[in-house]
Amino acid sequence: MADKKLSVAFIGTGIMGAPIAGHILDAGYPVTVYNRTAAKAEPLIERGAVWAESASDAVRGADVVFTMVGYPEDVEELYLAGDGILAASKPGAILIDLTTSSPALARDIAGAAAVSERVAFDCPVTGGEAGAIAGTLTAIAGATERDIEPVRAILETFTSKIFCFGGAGKGQSAKLSNQVALAASMVGMADALSFAQQEGLDLEQVREMILSGTGSTGVLATLAPKALDGDWKPGFKVRHFIKDLGLALAEAEERDIALPGCDVAFTLYDMLEAIGGAELGTQAITLLYQEEAEAVAAGLDWSLYTAEHEHDDECGCGNDHAHSDHECGCGHDHAHGEHECCHGEGHHHEHGEGCCCHHGE
Repeated sequence: MADKKLSVAFIGTGIMGAPIAGHILDAGYPVTVYNRTAAKAEPLIERGAVWAESASDAVRGADVVFTMVGYPEDVEELYLAGDGILAASKPGAILIDLTTSSPALARDIAGAAAVSERVAFDCPVTGGEAGAIAGTLTAIAGATERDIEPVRAILETFTSKIFCFGGAGKGQSAKLSNQVALAASMVGMADALSFAQQEGLDLEQVREMILSGTGSTGVLATLAPKALDGDWKPGFKVRHFIKDLGLALAEAEERDIALPGCDVAFTLYDMLEAIGGAELGTQAITLLYQEEAEAVAAGLDWSLYTAEHEHDDECGCGNDHAHSDHECGCGHDHAHGEHECCHGEGHHHEHGEGCCCHHGE
């Protein structure tokens, strides 16, 4: 069967999924779509995609199935539920998960698919909303070059690079490595802009200067301008980044390694989520460094963090107990949010006191 005639089912038409599915559709592949919020699929349907009433209905008869959803639990339900993708898809179907998810779950799905005469591999992507719209994403496949050959032409409709890491779950591990690097870059951007601001420098000039040297990062090139313009629209939501960092930290804990940069980033983004920033773009980390009025203008509420702190401290031990435990390598067991960050200042304080944040000065 020629690649152009392969039928495609696409599950999850959100910020990233919709433009990806659009590129596949534009390349001439018949595409059936399903999304929990039907309205998000309407532009694709207007362009010729077929709507399905459920994920199971979407994948029946499809040669290739793509999924792009939010969380590992969504992936697990989609694939492994009794009426899920593995049960509803046809033997011989190729199942590709584009979600950033758990390496262990990816291995489980690949194993279950092999038993049921399907092929499944993890293939998270990087490049953000802009890359999805432009069709220049980087695909990170937990598969071999031979494994992806039947679907390479489809993958190339929305990517500029494809990396094959050779086995189930390895694509997820590689993507989490990317997110660990991104975490440090996000904190570095926020720190640099805050420092420059406090020194009375022109922030755009500083950004251009850093981009000309070894401190240059993609974050400074693409996200810093949005932060400087007060544009908090998500290309990648804070809540999804927290999920990715949590996955990386869980893997690190399992392997007994420390990721201090990732740990600090998790704490800051966890704080940002706590004050109402879950749906903002990741560039909103810079709001933690600004005057409270700017945060309020962006829809944030520091009193929410204070209330959460008071709830976390009900045990009376004087420490914060945030969302998920892991060892950061400091020699102490604690939850995210208890360790020291922001240049050694812990977050067991009222906002504005001993924190890197400058609001309230």
